[in-house]
Amino acid sequence: MDARIDGHVGGGFNPPVPTERGGPDYGRFVDAVRTLQDLTRGADAPDDVVTAAADLVERANDLLAPHLADEWHSPSGRRMDLPNRGSILSIPQDLRVVDGRIAGTVEFRRFHLGRNGAVHGGCVAHLFDSLLGFTAFKLSESTRQRTAYLHVNYRRIAPIDEPLDADAGIDRIEGRKIFVAGRLTAGGDVLAEAEALFVMLKPGQP
Repeated sequence: MDARIDGHVGGGFNPPVPTERGGPDYGRFVDAVRTLQDLTRGADAPDDVVTAAADLVERANDLLAPHLADEWHSPSGRRMDLPNRGSILSIPQDLRVVDGRIAGTVEFRRFHLGRNGAVHGGCVAHLFDSLLGFTAFKLSESTRQRTAYLHVNYRRIAPIDEPLDADAGIDRIEGRKIFVAGRLTAGGDVLAEAEALFVMLKPGQP
């Protein structure tokens, strides 16, 4: 076992140790689970189909349960070769550094639906916590920080199943405080804006 993991250097944000655990089908597995979430939210199936699906999911749970691992050893979040590092938690996104800022696309799925074709507001906030946290990490000297404050302004309805544009940057850094802001847009229209404060962790801080 990696000593960096055992010792919890950096507290709650040990850098993920890259792995190939899960094999070549781990990405397919994550995609299948995402699709299952979408279908669970969206399918109006006959009772017998739901019963058969529940049986299959329970069988899959029984198959995986004996292999439950702690967060430091699960492939989720450590598969650097996969989108979102193979994490099922993240909103699907493709981000990169562009001219000193973070920019890219995101796409909310049926699973993230609130009502009337709109993304649930909590999922938009989830996206910004991830986007602005990634921005704080990628554009600063800090590798470990936690969210201290997140404020979201909802301007327009964010649709599901459509590629949306996201961008963010660091406003300023004051000591251990990283002030970040970003926005979510579609066709030039601002759907939501957010600002956040991330605090760099001290060594060993959880």
